[in-house]
Amino acid sequence: MSRITLPRLSVAVATAAAAVALTAVPAAAHTEVEADKAQALAENVTVTFHAEAESDSSGIKEVRVVLPEGITPADVSYGKGPAGWKFTADKDGYTVGGKELKTGVSAEYSVVVRQLPDAKEVAFKTLQTYGDGHVDRWIELDENGENPAPTLTLKAAAPGAKPVTPTTSPTLEAPTPVAEETLATATAQAAAPAKDDDGGLSTGAWTGIGAGLLVAVVFAVRRRGGAEG
Repeated sequence: MSRITLPRLSVAVATAAAAVALTAVPAAAHTEVEADKAQALAENVTVTFHAEAESDSSGIKEVRVVLPEGITPADVSYGKGPAGWKFTADKDGYTVGGKELKTGVSAEYSVVVRQLPDAKEVAFKTLQTYGDGHVDRWIELDENGENPAPTLTLKAAAPGAKPVTPTTSPTLEAPTPVAEETLATATAQAAAPAKDDDGGLSTGAWTGIGAGLLVAVVFAVRRRGGAEG
């Protein structure tokens, strides 16, 4: 009968346990998310993101997020982030960015969400851009994928919680059409003799009048001379 010594048994057990642990733990999201109220239908929730820097040659300069269903860009406002970075909403999410961070420095920022959707979890697909143009794409919805999107797990909604009316994004107003009478007035004013600031005729206008009088005098003199001859 063969015997397995205790040290060999310990090594075998430890190796097997490590193998199980490696296969059971999902791939870590390199952009992580957390919230102060991670609960469905919670209102005015501060959501914080940690975008880990993974480049050895360039720093993060921009983070773009595609919002999950149930959260509109108009329902998100900027909390805080790196100095000088700005928040810009777009049709399906938002972008925060600015001066390139130092190489190896992670980008941490927060936004305030008017209300979280009635869901078990929400994923924030993220594109992380570096100063050299490289982009990390954390967009996979499978948490075991190589590039998983940062996902927030939500508790069940509180009793009596209800969805609020989504905020609609503001639209730019169309320019006011110019009325025909206004256009006609402007045209007439442009055709009128120009005036100096003190209310009198301009130098150009006086010059034109003087030239006209001179021509009239010369013409009159010539007519008179022809009549006398």
